[in-house]
Amino acid sequence: MLRRTFIAGAAAATALPKVATAQSIAFDPTPQMVRIRKNYQPGELLILPRSYYLYFVTAPGEARRYGVGVGRAGLEFTGSAVIQVKKEWPTWRPTDEMIERDPAAYSRFIGNTEAQPGGPDNPLGARALYLFQNGKDTYFRIHGTTAPKSIGRSVSNGCIRMLNEHVKDLYERVPVGTKVTVL
Repeated sequence: MLRRTFIAGAAAATALPKVATAQSIAFDPTPQMVRIRKNYQPGELLILPRSYYLYFVTAPGEARRYGVGVGRAGLEFTGSAVIQVKKEWPTWRPTDEMIERDPAAYSRFIGNTEAQPGGPDNPLGARALYLFQNGKDTYFRIHGTTAPKSIGRSVSNGCIRMLNEHVKDLYERVPVGTKVTVL
């Protein structure tokens, strides 16, 4: 074996733990500035459900990243939408599909038009951004949550969940008309 081959092999072997560590970085929901591909325009929102992050593009190649919770398998939203409505402490009512999937959980909403008032016990949390496509409500939202442990998991009925303090921050940064892309 040549000395050069031995040294190169040893150097590669010592680099392996660093590579493995870099690939297994723990999920961190804390908002932070990160680099992003330059093909997204400032002001856009990009959501990558498989990594549990929402990106608010602040400049070409830069974004503010937030940790999110996303929809369970089969309930995810994908595609493009526009934020048409923003609400502080929104009211909430499960969709007909949610009631149909789990009538026991939503029994108090069967046969009426009742909605839960906004407040700290409301599943939509402190703020909600309503996603529309072609002027029609998709019934998908980016919103706060009463279940902070759901952030970084696929557990919702399709909406994008954020910690309440994070959704309040995002709410102040994005206007009605903001483009949202969910990949």
